[in-house]
Amino acid sequence: MPRRPKHKDAIIGAAVTLFRRAGYSATGLNDIVDHSGAPKGSLYYYFPNGKPSIAEAAVVEAGRRVAATLRKLANETTSTSALLLEHAQMLAGWMSKSGYRDGCPITTVLLQLAPADRAVTQAGREAYAERIAILRDRLVADGVPRGRAEPLAILCTSAIQGALIQARIEKSGRAVLTTAKELGILLKMIQ
Repeated sequence: MPRRPKHKDAIIGAAVTLFRRAGYSATGLNDIVDHSGAPKGSLYYYFPNGKPSIAEAAVVEAGRRVAATLRKLANETTSTSALLLEHAQMLAGWMSKSGYRDGCPITTVLLQLAPADRAVTQAGREAYAERIAILRDRLVADGVPRGRAEPLAILCTSAIQGALIQARIEKSGRAVLTTAKELGILLKMIQ
């Protein structure tokens, strides 16, 4: 069995955290090295193309984390409405704990690099597609026709992402929780 890269995960994890807080442009390579505890040479060894390749890996990892959370919630809740509310409560709690400094590391990177950086854009596209697919499948399980479920999943994803930005501005989880509740009401009306 091949050995796991010693510092690669720490570098990616640090990038996810720092991009979530400060965005891509405000995060320097030295910040990533300091936060990860990895030697600077490891950064160049694992990411020879530099900061953009770290951003790509961070978007992939953040997308994996969000998808894992949504899959878990989809299995634990009884409806898409309940899933959205549970997720919103988690997001609002995380944001409050960070003093509303944290946002979505995927969004902060994509706002600065997409569509110019193809690899980062593709990683973001795949992360959002997976998130949308989980919500779509949950909606279908709730009885929403598949053709209608896809646009509704896109709406839910986009609304929550926008609410995260508003939450940072307001320094309150109100926008995230209100968005999830209102989406839940909308979804129940459709079913």
